[in-house]
Amino acid sequence: MPESAHPSPFTPEDRVWRFLDRAVSGLARRSLRSGAKRVPQSPALRTTQARIERITVLAEGVRSFELASLSGEALPAWQPGCHVDVTLPSGRQRQYSLCGDLVDTRRYRIAVRHLPQGAGGSVELHSLREHDVLRIGTPRNAFPFIDAPRYFFVAGGIGITAILPMLRLAQARGAEWTFAYLGRSRASLPFLDEIAALSAHDPGRVHIWADDEQHGMAPVARLIELAPASAPLYACGPAPLLAALRALAPHPRITSLHDERFAPAAVLNGAAFEIELARSGGSVQVGARESALAAIRRRLPHVAYSCQQGFCGTCKVQLLAGDVEHRDSALTPEQRRAAMTLCVSRGRGRIVVDL
Repeated sequence: MPESAHPSPFTPEDRVWRFLDRAVSGLARRSLRSGAKRVPQSPALRTTQARIERITVLAEGVRSFELASLSGEALPAWQPGCHVDVTLPSGRQRQYSLCGDLVDTRRYRIAVRHLPQGAGGSVELHSLREHDVLRIGTPRNAFPFIDAPRYFFVAGGIGITAILPMLRLAQARGAEWTFAYLGRSRASLPFLDEIAALSAHDPGRVHIWADDEQHGMAPVARLIELAPASAPLYACGPAPLLAALRALAPHPRITSLHDERFAPAAVLNGAAFEIELARSGGSVQVGARESALAAIRRRLPHVAYSCQQGFCGTCKVQLLAGDVEHRDSALTPEQRRAAMTLCVSRGRGRIVVDL
């Protein structure tokens, strides 16, 4: 964080989002609880301790975790598209979309699919029990939800966590919407009951594509034809699904495309470079198509990281020498003079970092 006479725990980007959070939260609450008494909000916290109040099995390999402040105070307001940083007992930090009730200021809900071959976050979270304590951050939004008269939503698997609050708010606003939900099987898709309740008066607006029922993955070109005319498209899910949707844009039925991935972005226009690890004296070669983080983790598997998309700053390291192409949105110009994010930023030739 930049140093000042009165240092703030928030980056400039965070301060912008806090302002937008307050503005949009007021609109959300008025839409959802017209005429109801507003629940007082506690000041936004950078991090707070939270207790796991309830764990629920939602689908094959998917559990939800309801988190409440250990102190019992209200949690900061949030909007559809928000995520929170979750610091696990091991010290790993991961980010999860909020998928609970927008107006419930006492608890947050996240949902996580168990990935045995993943980087350990889901495995550790699925090993926890009710009443265990975690540390959570203030909600941040890298996937903002715009106001529109109609929407088209697409979710692949656990991507539903980012989309579900948008469905609820679209429904509360009286907007027209259509939703396509894709997965391996119905048994693997969480929140089917909540989606059915939202579409009870018009079941035809929800289209579920289970690979085992339809004999293969959904053809994306057919999905687009389900969209209401002149609607923004909101999509979240695996990288191949999002890439296929982007390949169809622009499209006559879609006014804009908004998406969020749960995986590292592909390296574009990359060039190979070398990173010297100052503390060990060794060096790592970074290929043109891989991230500095991926290359360093072959040597240092426990190096800290989280979002792998350049917006959280968890993988920030001190830059001791060399020139860096900064591709993140986490660091300020002042920070970039002496630091870099390993997940997306790249060296121009050889660089030296404090690792």
